[in-house]
Amino acid sequence: MTSMMTNAAAMAALQTLRDINQKMETTQQRVSSGYRVETASDNAAYWSIATTMRSDNKALSTVQDALGLGAAKTDTAYTGLESAIDVVTEIKAKLVAAREPGVDKNKINEELRELKAQLQSIAESASFSGENWLYNDTTFPPTTVEMVGSFNRASDGTVAVETLEFDTRTSTLIDTNDAGQGILTRAVVTTQMVGTTPTASTYFLLNAGSTTAASGTEVGLSTTTTDLEVDGMISAVDAMLMTLTDSAATLGSINMRIEMQDEFVSTLMDVIDKGIGRLVDADMNEESTRLKALQTQQQLGIQALSIANSNAENILQLFK
Repeated sequence: MTSMMTNAAAMAALQTLRDINQKMETTQQRVSSGYRVETASDNAAYWSIATTMRSDNKALSTVQDALGLGAAKTDTAYTGLESAIDVVTEIKAKLVAAREPGVDKNKINEELRELKAQLQSIAESASFSGENWLYNDTTFPPTTVEMVGSFNRASDGTVAVETLEFDTRTSTLIDTNDAGQGILTRAVVTTQMVGTTPTASTYFLLNAGSTTAASGTEVGLSTTTTDLEVDGMISAVDAMLMTLTDSAATLGSINMRIEMQDEFVSTLMDVIDKGIGRLVDADMNEESTRLKALQTQQQLGIQALSIANSNAENILQLFK
């Protein structure tokens, strides 16, 4: 039946054209944005996963910044400890030289005084972002410091921030409140043999004017210093040197851990980005091919609609 009121062919062609235009709009949006899933309406499950992982990746980026700050602090402290080890080693060598017969101990003591001043300068200068792990001038004892190490999401969705810890009591060289808290200000007890009799003596390397002073004698030389006293000072300085070496080794281990964690976080962020891309990114090769096909279908649909609309005009020929 041919009807003037209802053009079924035109309606079918129009419906097809609308469907093609809608698909073209979707494809063009994907091409322009680069995303296959841009909003929750595109795919709620994938959009939710991608949004959560992007949030986690941003948190990991902050962790990476915190690791960089932690690395800077440990590097600063390690550099200070390394320099202190060199200076204390030099002090030990000067004390050994003082055992030589006829040596001018006063001149050696002048050198010791300058080396001690250098140790004071090293300890005070090893500061980064307001934190100094080698020098404590507060009324509180050295504490354990924490550095952000990682951001974790458990299988049940709960999140946690893990930290790396370092006990600054193992690295504090000078404590102006309690001399016993500083490696170079605390007293070290040594034992020397006088014949067959053990003789104990107590020495400390630096006098930082601590509120709670160290007991014993400050390492120093004079014309009246005996060989036995020099031996005791050498033993005390050697013990301090071993403590410094242990502390530097601990800091070096922490620093290595931070570097490894930083590298892992960087790799993890890349992997997460890749995983998000697989879920929501558009395949541009596929989308460009689809767009070309839809453009062809659109042209055919317009032509089909034009033909269907011309059918009504053909009816007029029947009334001539």
